[in-house]
Amino acid sequence: MTPERVVLADGGRSVFCLVTPGALRAAHPTSPDARETTIVARAIAAIHAGIDLLQIREHNLPAQSLLRLVVRLVSASRGRSTRIVVNDRLDVALAAGADGVHLGGRSLPARRVRAIVPEGFLVGCSVHSVEEARAAAGEGAADYLVAGTVFPSASKPGATVFLGTDRLAAIAGAVAIPVLGVGGIGLDSLADVARTGAAGVAAIGLFEDAADLDATVRQARRLFDTARVIS
Repeated sequence: MTPERVVLADGGRSVFCLVTPGALRAAHPTSPDARETTIVARAIAAIHAGIDLLQIREHNLPAQSLLRLVVRLVSASRGRSTRIVVNDRLDVALAAGADGVHLGGRSLPARRVRAIVPEGFLVGCSVHSVEEARAAAGEGAADYLVAGTVFPSASKPGATVFLGTDRLAAIAGAVAIPVLGVGGIGLDSLADVARTGAAGVAAIGLFEDAADLDATVRQARRLFDTARVIS
């Protein structure tokens, strides 16, 4: 494992990931969707607030529109600590010069992705159980895992089974790479998530609903780090 692949949680630092809401559709090239303007503004604010990961999860956008969006956010992140990862679309991530890709259950296997990406390229995987986590980490190709859904979440309205903190703790304890909890996590539950041994959280609503994103990121990190269990 190269130094570039362990810096995500270097020195025990917690990891916070803002996930875009997946609300965008194709718009006329010269008339961007107003939602895109809002999402881009929120993403740029998160970059300036020092968010660690920005996961672009806009699966309804065609490749050209998604590429344009990712290029814009990659440019905004240069010289900052934020890393840009693209949900599922490895082709777009590579073409846009993004920092990595986030893989779901229907994506390419992490080992195949690792074989063709440049050194230092982040590969994350979504998991829902200890078995999935061990399988993903056991390939030696993933840099981090996102485990969920932890609590009921507006972004997953059809979900009926939730990990809860006990199963999140089991996942975090089963692998040696960072695990981020996702799903229904707010300021009031950050301490509970931190005590599972997770390295951080990935969230939509936690950041989307924030009136002052910079203050929210600082408060969230403080709450998490105060309660965090480092194994």
